[in-house]
Amino acid sequence: MGKYDMIENRSPGEKAGNIISDEGNCFMEEMRKKGNVIALLPIGVFLVLYLGLGILFEYVMEIPMGFYNVPIVVAFLAAILVACVQNRTISFDRKLELMAKGVGDKNIITMLLIFLTAGSFVGVVGRSSAESVAYCMLSLIPARFSVAVLFVVACFVSVAMGTSVGTITLLTPIAVAVSKASGFDMAFCVASVMGGAMFGDNLSFISDTTIAACNGQGCQMKDKFRENFWIAFPAAVVTLILILILSFQTEIQGRVVQDYHLIQIFPYVLVLIGGIIGINVFVVLLIGIVSGAFIMLLGGHIAPVELLTNIGSGVSGMFETCMVAILVAAMCALIREHGGFEALLSGIQRVFKGKKGGLLGMGLLVGAMDIATANNTVAIVMANPIAREMAQEYGITPRKTASLLDTFSCIFQGIIPYGAQMLVAISAVNELGGEISAFQIIPKLFYPMFLLLMSIISIMRSEKTKM
Repeated sequence: MGKYDMIENRSPGEKAGNIISDEGNCFMEEMRKKGNVIALLPIGVFLVLYLGLGILFEYVMEIPMGFYNVPIVVAFLAAILVACVQNRTISFDRKLELMAKGVGDKNIITMLLIFLTAGSFVGVVGRSSAESVAYCMLSLIPARFSVAVLFVVACFVSVAMGTSVGTITLLTPIAVAVSKASGFDMAFCVASVMGGAMFGDNLSFISDTTIAACNGQGCQMKDKFRENFWIAFPAAVVTLILILILSFQTEIQGRVVQDYHLIQIFPYVLVLIGGIIGINVFVVLLIGIVSGAFIMLLGGHIAPVELLTNIGSGVSGMFETCMVAILVAAMCALIREHGGFEALLSGIQRVFKGKKGGLLGMGLLVGAMDIATANNTVAIVMANPIAREMAQEYGITPRKTASLLDTFSCIFQGIIPYGAQMLVAISAVNELGGEISAFQIIPKLFYPMFLLLMSIISIMRSEKTKM
């Protein structure tokens, strides 16, 4: 028995294991300080798999909604496998502990619970509530302003529902009806709905992007809303003015008339008001669910069994989003441990100087993630841990970081031709006998363009970092 074993009263095997463990810990600590570019390989693997297969399905094989036929969960599993294989100095058990710690983070758990609760709310209120808002305003306002109404209604519905895809799904058929009845250009009508949908996706308290950004950065939703509002609202106002100007250049042929039930918008209003005044998000959603259930049941709009089924469907619709959040948290825990974030942050620092540069770099980072994944929620979840490091380095507040991530992800998601929003809108038009392409819609997507402009202005007006 060696002298060290005698002194420490350990067996040779235990001693060797401790030496290896200590050496591994020292090595990992050194890698974290210096940064390790190779640690970012799992992200590259995910992007190659997801983006490569998406392009293959969408443009080579011409599969409808090709990007959304790629199993995103499987792509992330492959990325995690690569992360687990990397760095043999850490045991597999230790890697499991790191992943469990990442998944068990308070912000991740909170995010998952909010996702599921928001899904329940959407399941309760259903699509008829959103349609009622649209038909009510179209019946009250002259046909000349129909496209402006579509934009405003899309803004309201998306803020209330928290989903841009859901808003587009509900309102695109109405946009088609407005185009056919009044004579407005189809692309103009559809683009206005899409722009309004992205407005709410950015601002809504129950939007998965808002939930992901706020919980990822550890800030209150009301604070992020206030930060976002002064960027999104001016962009919306300018968009509305431009829509009105263009509307007066069209000869009106008729108007859309349809029955509606205005009381069904009450749960949306409660959720919106509760979120703005700062009530806990779970309480707000619970109020929306209970009020929505009473209105739908007492009004005879739905049977109790159907209501429960819809709640289940709403929750189920969030399962993939929840799973992505879990897998990304696990993957990012390993990447951080391997020194990947330090390497990425170091590269960003060399290119972007000062607070303004950090803000712009953060926006471009989440934008690049969105272009690659065609999913703004996934882009935010992936960018969150990197953005936290950048925020600390550049002296950026959590609310500003969350606002920036949500805004830039919505900008890019709102204009990419292979995003769910664009594909759903085109599909809805085609199902109703119309013909339209992404390249007809993109030039008329005024809101994302103005949102980008306002975001850049906001960054340029930011105070310089105090040294």
